[in-house]
Amino acid sequence: MRTAEIRRRFLDFFAERGHTVVPSAPLPTPDPTLLFVNAGMVPFKPYLTGEAQAPWPRATSVQKCVRTLDIEEVGRTTRHGSFFQMNGNFSLGDYFKEEAIGFAWELSTAPVADGGYGLDPDRIWVTVHHTDDEARALWRRISGLPDERIVARGDEDNFWSMGVPGPCGPCSELYYDRGPALGRAGGPEVDEDRYMEFWNLVFMQYERGEGPGKSGYPILGELPRRNIDTGMGLERMATLLQGVDNLYEIDETRPVLDRAAALAGVRYGADAEADVRLRVVADHVRTALMLLADGTSPGNEGRGYVLRRILRRSVRSMRRLGHEDPVLTELLAVARDCMAPSYPEVAEAYGRIADQAAGEEDAFRATLKQGTTVLDTAVTRVKEAGGHQLPGAQAFLLHDTYGFPVDLTLEMAAEQGVEVDREGFTALMREQRERARADARARKSGGTADTSALRSVLDEHGTTDWRAWDTLTTDSRVLALLGPSGPVPVAREGEIVTVVLDRTPFYAESGGQDSDAGRLSGTSAEAEVLDVQRPLPGLVVHQVRVASGELAVGDEVHAAVDPEWRLGARQAHSGTHVLHAALRQILGPNALQSGSYNRPGHLRLDFPWRGGLSATARGEIEEAANQALRRDLPVGVRWMTLPQAKELGALALFDETYGEKVRVVEIGGAWSRELCGGTHVQHASQIGVIALTAESSVGAGMRRLEAAVGVEGFGYLARERDLVARIAEQVQAPRAELPDRIATLLDRLKSADRENQRLRQQATEARAAGIATAAVDVDGVLVATATAEGGAEAARALALAVRGLLPAGRPGVVAVGSPAGGDRAVVVTAVNPAGRAAGQDASALVKRLLNGRGGGSPEVAQGGGLPTEELASALAAVPRLIGGA
Repeated sequence: MRTAEIRRRFLDFFAERGHTVVPSAPLPTPDPTLLFVNAGMVPFKPYLTGEAQAPWPRATSVQKCVRTLDIEEVGRTTRHGSFFQMNGNFSLGDYFKEEAIGFAWELSTAPVADGGYGLDPDRIWVTVHHTDDEARALWRRISGLPDERIVARGDEDNFWSMGVPGPCGPCSELYYDRGPALGRAGGPEVDEDRYMEFWNLVFMQYERGEGPGKSGYPILGELPRRNIDTGMGLERMATLLQGVDNLYEIDETRPVLDRAAALAGVRYGADAEADVRLRVVADHVRTALMLLADGTSPGNEGRGYVLRRILRRSVRSMRRLGHEDPVLTELLAVARDCMAPSYPEVAEAYGRIADQAAGEEDAFRATLKQGTTVLDTAVTRVKEAGGHQLPGAQAFLLHDTYGFPVDLTLEMAAEQGVEVDREGFTALMREQRERARADARARKSGGTADTSALRSVLDEHGTTDWRAWDTLTTDSRVLALLGPSGPVPVAREGEIVTVVLDRTPFYAESGGQDSDAGRLSGTSAEAEVLDVQRPLPGLVVHQVRVASGELAVGDEVHAAVDPEWRLGARQAHSGTHVLHAALRQILGPNALQSGSYNRPGHLRLDFPWRGGLSATARGEIEEAANQALRRDLPVGVRWMTLPQAKELGALALFDETYGEKVRVVEIGGAWSRELCGGTHVQHASQIGVIALTAESSVGAGMRRLEAAVGVEGFGYLARERDLVARIAEQVQAPRAELPDRIATLLDRLKSADRENQRLRQQATEARAAGIATAAVDVDGVLVATATAEGGAEAARALALAVRGLLPAGRPGVVAVGSPAGGDRAVVVTAVNPAGRAAGQDASALVKRLLNGRGGGSPEVAQGGGLPTEELASALAAVPRLIGGA
């Protein structure tokens, strides 16, 4: 049974039993504790924890997931994959253990002809928590399993929590016996390779308190509403139903593995290490495809770094198999064909995916070349010094500066007989991670209070009545004030605090749009709103500076958004949508926005593209955007289901989370149609103007456009107009003729510069001839000294010219000094080949002249820092130093 069919049967089974089918959330998640969705329950977390009201009592999904904690194990075990799909059914205060166990048993064992998976009941084992007698009894009654195949296990294996105070409960896991060829008999406690876990049922019924790890924390009591969270591993079920040994050989990964083997000229199954590399490629290429399809771009931090590492591991694994040509686009195309039956979007976005992957591969190939040179040089130095260990700092430099994976450094160093100081490297990596974590915590906090304090506010008062789409003002009540150390009753003049209101008109930063600015006004206080965030689902918080008076909990305040700020924000956000549509109109559908930021007067938009945009392309994009403004395209908002929005062709931001109903913003109907929660103008003409101000690279295969909009856009154009007018006046040419006039002037300047260079060269050669003729013989060495005007460049040119005019058969040494600005001078020394043969050394000479400063080669050297007044005496000392050499 193909994986897509296993997926379909799961969703159909639960839909027929009253579950709402919920689409998979994108892999990037807004949860500040995660980079990617790593479990099927993650999108349901707010409902399971009670942070938000669930829109349905029971739901089912097949959720895309990525885990990279075990990335080093990928390919080496049968169970570890960086990308996987988790089939889940969820009860949110509806059914509980009996129904969950019944559903799992029925779907697993029902005949294929009846819509089930047809697993042999006699080969299924289950585990239950050792205290869960209820689950044991239900398994016996529903499935008829004998007691010996219902195994009791402890907290580590069969009790679930999120690791923090909140919901928790016992688990029950289903295992399938794959036969004696794969391990020892005796059940999952004996061998989890032979007995493969394929389904986990979590009975969320208790609330836990503070405590470390998976056990030892107190159970505070029963939850008011019990939930069910289950997960059936799609790849594991495919492994069982397709009769293969591991998840790398199922229908969604084996074709990639086979193509990689063909390209490398190896046979899968012939060599254990080669098999590991092939499995790494099969897994990582599929993972990269899904991450790229969901909008992640390769980068140096966070999600981008995870993707970059996965792509580079794929390339490096192919190189270790002997294939050194570019390979990613070919393998990704195979993965696309495998995944498109379940995820049509990977085929629709493949042009963009292939471009980004090819750009990353090109960059990595250059990195390998550069990094290999640096590594080889470092290894040579270690050996020359008699050492056998490459310093950890050098390995870290290769990793951090050149993107050279440490395992590649280890491997290549070992090939040359050198070890790597792993402890030193690890210590430096730990320091870097701590800095990154501290920075991430600072950025995530955004100046808001501790999350636990905010959660208490949310539990006590409920969600914020958010009215940013409808109004600029509200009459509100202060529910809580939080300072750096927690809740405070009063905030006084000059203090910065976090304020929670019962209702607010302020837009909280999200979807690329900056937060609103404005004021809170009460009978006894005035406060300036500095920032607005959503630290928890449904909760809006305001960072404010108290301008006067005292702000207290319970105060009634008038919350007012700065109308000019909001107008600028609306213009910028709508301008971003317009620029995105114009970009795709000119460059094609692969130019898909992968990130944006907009604030009043300014916007930026990132998109995947290989190579910079020409001036013509930039002009066409700007023209297309402003044409939309001139046509005064209408801006409309519609609410619909996510499938309806996708059917309409609405574009989604990949780092946003969408509910059952989504908000679609249209500009000119289908011309620009995006899922968006931001604030917008009502007609495109209200944007005013979009003036591109910059186009740049922000990483391999990623470009950034920046633009000024509204009043700031007109201001930018006015400044450009004034600049052009001043230039036209200075060069005395009409504006239309400026390009030709400036080109003519530049040609004249280049010609004049070439002529000046020729004249300087003639003068230098003429002067050099006299200096060479005047050289004095010091113990058989011709010594010539002189001064030059023009600093180090002029001194070097004269020294080389003089050296070239000394008799070829006579040893010669030249020293030329020149004032180098301020009160310091530079000295250049040069030695001809006969002088080198006689033992003269330009580098040693300049160091003796300048008390150790300077250096270079034995033929030419240079030093500086000499007081100008000492230059004459230094040059006069040259014959004496030569004579004493």
